[in-house]
Amino acid sequence: MKNAWQLQEAKAKFSKVINEAIQHGPQIITKHGVEKVLLISIDDYNKIKKPKQKLSGFFNNSPLKNVDLDITRSKDLPREIEL
Repeated sequence: MKNAWQLQEAKAKFSKVINEAIQHGPQIITKHGVEKVLLISIDDYNKIKKPKQKLSGFFNNSPLKNVDLDITRSKDLPREIEL
């Protein structure tokens, strides 16, 4: 099981690189020895792109949910600035 491929080799063995990504996880493709591309299966992609919960659920589950915050705006005039 290999997870890093030089670009030349990845092009020559593209089907194998895809199968490795599906069966064994993300595959790194390098160009001139520098990591440039990450190939992942659609299943792995869907796992990381989908939020785990809705934003409203995140705030409802927050440990700060019942903290009383003062969110009133100050009615003070702005400070004068000398130019």
